[in-house]
Amino acid sequence: MQRLLWIGSPFFSDALASCGWDAVARHNFEHAAVFGWHDLVRIAGFEPDVLVVADKSRAPFVLGVEDFPCLTVFYSVDSHIHSWQPYYAQAFDACLVSLRGHGGRFAGAYLPAERVWWSPAFAWADDWPESGIARDTDCVFVGTVNANLPLRAAFLERVGAQLPGLRVVTGPYRQLYARARVVLNHCEHGDLNFRVFEAMGCGSCLVTPRIGHGLTDLFREGEHLRCYAADSSDSGLCASVDAAADEAVAQVRHLLEHPDEADRMRRAALECIDNAHRAVHRAEAFSSRVRALLASDPHIVARRRSNAADVRRQCLRLPYLHWAEELRSTGLGEAYLAAARGEFGLPWQQ
Repeated sequence: MQRLLWIGSPFFSDALASCGWDAVARHNFEHAAVFGWHDLVRIAGFEPDVLVVADKSRAPFVLGVEDFPCLTVFYSVDSHIHSWQPYYAQAFDACLVSLRGHGGRFAGAYLPAERVWWSPAFAWADDWPESGIARDTDCVFVGTVNANLPLRAAFLERVGAQLPGLRVVTGPYRQLYARARVVLNHCEHGDLNFRVFEAMGCGSCLVTPRIGHGLTDLFREGEHLRCYAADSSDSGLCASVDAAADEAVAQVRHLLEHPDEADRMRRAALECIDNAHRAVHRAEAFSSRVRALLASDPHIVARRRSNAADVRRQCLRLPYLHWAEELRSTGLGEAYLAAARGEFGLPWQQ
């Protein structure tokens, strides 16, 4: 295999070590920054054969990628809240998309549909059933609840009014899931979120909205989880917040009243996660796709680089000008202006 650099949120990058790569370098960061080719080579300690730019739910942070001399992959997770991502993705050779229903948004003149790969969320390595902990909480929701998530706030308020045993908390979720008889999920934007996989990976009994993006292709309703009608306009299967909450309450109550069924569901869900939906499964699928792409299209990088000026003009210029204005106070504005002109961080620049 070859050498890979992964920059951005780690996601399944740790699991790549077992997938036959000669070297894997990873770099995550929390400060405001942008990176060009020479920055990345310095970070990796080598010239990568494959670069992965992984979503951090912030402005694009690798610039000049349309002219990089290695295979490039963009990994989109938050396409439900970042409309610029499909334009940015045109500068890459391939793209991983977490939300299956958004794959069509990424296919374009420079990134054909066959190189937009669905890669759903997964359970982390540390998502595992906690032993020796009593399930002394009826139902728990672990996650953010604030004014920026109005559907969630209204949904949980109505659920809580009918389920006195509901706990709504933030912070580390694993021990909380271990104590819960039922884990409740909510998806503000109709996204197939990590909470689905995390809960089942922890051996929990999950009640989640009936969203799209492949949920019911990955898991069987009634066997691995129980569902209620989604209340998000992005889901395609919408209900009012009140109707969604009422159905969720009914599903939770059913599981609380039928503990044997809940136990069977926990075991079936954990088995399904272990067989197909942990980080290593996503890493193996990604590595196989990259190998196949490099073998089938040896000129893919050269072809992308020959289109670099057109990609900048047609796809990147307007988003970069937006970010130049938006991030002017951070000192990064000039970098986005330079990237819009094709003058930032390219391999031939020193």
